[in-house]
Amino acid sequence: MDSGFDFDVIQRSLGYLFREGMVFTVTLTLIAMTGGIIFGTLLAMMRLSSFKPVSWIAGAYVNLMRSVPLLLVIFWFFFLVPYIGAWVIGAKEPIRVGAFWSAVITFTMFEAAYYCEIMRAGIQSIARGQVWSGYALGLNYWQTMGHIVLPQAFRNMVPVLLTQTIILFQDTSLVYVISATDFLGAASKVANRDYRLVEMYSYVAVVYFIVSYSLSLVVKRLQDRIAVIR
Repeated sequence: MDSGFDFDVIQRSLGYLFREGMVFTVTLTLIAMTGGIIFGTLLAMMRLSSFKPVSWIAGAYVNLMRSVPLLLVIFWFFFLVPYIGAWVIGAKEPIRVGAFWSAVITFTMFEAAYYCEIMRAGIQSIARGQVWSGYALGLNYWQTMGHIVLPQAFRNMVPVLLTQTIILFQDTSLVYVISATDFLGAASKVANRDYRLVEMYSYVAVVYFIVSYSLSLVVKRLQDRIAVIR
């Protein structure tokens, strides 16, 4: 190796990187995105509720999650979920959750706080007259939200939701702290095994850039289409 670099290590490790690492990363991203949007939408509706205790609880949860580093939340859930699960089902010993499901729970609950604020902004962007129209038709608060407001708000917020999902995709690399084999974790294992840190981490950076930039172009096209529809 004249240059001192051995990029063949990347080719030799592609199967492991994508079958183990990228599958973990994409699966975690999709599950956390779906759960986060569902939970975040519920939180947004709670925050906008006129019933103050419900609004206060949702607001406290969102502010807590948005004020704590994700890395700490990952640690908390990884070590606490087994004990919380044992308490819920009445077991004497901590339940075995595993790194993957700990990560799923962590990212779903953490990202829900951010999706909540996105959905809340989307809901508030809908004209108030739409809500009164729902009430005039005999719909209650939840029916008005579900049938009239949320469909319009969700369409308006799709680009922002996807942008947050790109951030989520990048943040999944933090699961290395609980020894989960995501894409970065898989590359790290190969790098330490073959002593090729520069090559492997450079490759990981390129892959993350390609995926994130490609998704950002999709977001840009969606923004343009929504602007035309409006």
